[in-house]
Amino acid sequence: MLRICVGILALLFSVPTVQARETITIAAAADLVYCVPELNTAFEKQHPDVELTVTNGSSGMFYTQIRQGAPIDVYMSADMNYPRKLAEEGSADRNSLTLYAIGRIVLWTMDPDVNINVGMAVLRDAKVQHIALANPEHAPYGRAGKAAIEKAGFWKEIEPKVVYGENIVQAKQYAETGNAEIGVLALSLVRAPNMVGKGRYWLIPEDMYPPLEQGAALTTLGKDKVGARQYIDFLRTPEARKIFEKYGFILPAAKSN
Repeated sequence: MLRICVGILALLFSVPTVQARETITIAAAADLVYCVPELNTAFEKQHPDVELTVTNGSSGMFYTQIRQGAPIDVYMSADMNYPRKLAEEGSADRNSLTLYAIGRIVLWTMDPDVNINVGMAVLRDAKVQHIALANPEHAPYGRAGKAAIEKAGFWKEIEPKVVYGENIVQAKQYAETGNAEIGVLALSLVRAPNMVGKGRYWLIPEDMYPPLEQGAALTTLGKDKVGARQYIDFLRTPEARKIFEKYGFILPAAKSN
């Protein structure tokens, strides 16, 4: 009987324990809504012990929430200045600051009567009664879009036609559903696989708006989590950079090209 008990105990102690997966919370800019899932799939293949949860939204809104102690580990902003400010204020780890991409903006329409090929001048077209734009108050792509229209010289003229989205994804929804004839959108959104064959776009020249330098950082809550640090490191890898490039981002090293 003793031998049987000893044998059972030996069997129990020989069973490997299942290690709990570390959960990492990511707050990602709205322009990454299609890009981040591909990044996360690639990351989790390399790190099966890490579970990622993602919320997409306005970079400015996330900045405010992180300052207020929101449970966020990794912050991926469409404006590098936000994570820099968090680091200066003590809400993010300065050493983790990572410039992962430079974004681009486009004019995009589903309306066959809108001639997108004339570029910025299309915004003055009488057929265009509503222009979708992310709110410049807290959305970097909205600020870039407004800057481009100002550079073109007719912001005051077309401002009454502007319909503001809470973020760049909502601006896209306005243009996609016909609530706006045209949208000033992130190239990363119109390059998504589910947008292939939908609408037409015109790439706004990069010299018409300040560079959309996009940056990531670990928050003070996430800086001591192994999985969070692994994720920041992953954003710098060739595999991640290839995914960013697929969605039309300019890679930091290629900025001057």
